[in-house]
Amino acid sequence: MAPATLNIRMGGSPMRTIGIIPARYASSRFPGKPLAEIAGRPMIQHVQERCILATCLDAVYVATDDSRIEAAVGRFGGRAIMTGAHHASGTDRLEEACRILGLEDDDVVVNIQGDEPLVHPDMIQGLVRTLLEAPPCPMATLAFASSDEAQYRDPNVVKAVVDGKGLALYFSRSPLPFWRDPSGAPPAFLKHLGFYAYRRGFLGVFARLSPGVLENAEKLEQLRALEHGYAIRVGLTAHETHGVDTPEDIPEVEKLLARQGRPQLA
Repeated sequence: MAPATLNIRMGGSPMRTIGIIPARYASSRFPGKPLAEIAGRPMIQHVQERCILATCLDAVYVATDDSRIEAAVGRFGGRAIMTGAHHASGTDRLEEACRILGLEDDDVVVNIQGDEPLVHPDMIQGLVRTLLEAPPCPMATLAFASSDEAQYRDPNVVKAVVDGKGLALYFSRSPLPFWRDPSGAPPAFLKHLGFYAYRRGFLGVFARLSPGVLENAEKLEQLRALEHGYAIRVGLTAHETHGVDTPEDIPEVEKLLARQGRPQLA
């Protein structure tokens, strides 16, 4: 089922599906990261241009608290929303952007990481579909099936486990699931990708929830939803992203951009 056929609000009025890219200038490891030049364009432009190829999105905005990012977005023809500088997370910035836009409770909000210049529009299409095909579910995210043992053991790579209906059981930085038999098959696992779709009404609830023991232990914000009893549906994608954490990541991303070319919808 194509996402466009799902884009109907009860009662017949149109439901909006909005992509928002939270972007802040301050970063301890990489200050000014959204404006870092990749193949001649700022990283935030790569992200925004790939997002608008996803036909399920009615609009795409960059949410920022920095006038330099706002100006850069304006120069390449994008749309920026100025938010407060006090937010502790991208989710909090997302929630303020939704209030500024006046989104309704059953609108869909897609949180797209601003440091993922290789995000594929198919990922966004699949993420929105994952949420809308499960009406009771308030949020959805993406995972990539992998058997890379180094990533399986890497605490910087988040792993997910799901039930038979695709609902998240847990997310962890630890190897998950744990393969007890070391002589068995290579570890197969779900690599969590940090893209989320929310029903707007739940996003407001989520932003007000207090962090729990699990979130504080793992430093994974999505565990807050699970710990408070809310379901997260996990969709699988065939695309593995390559985010930019430090300036040293840029040459590799530029090589991948040159190799892949302009993404095409499946």
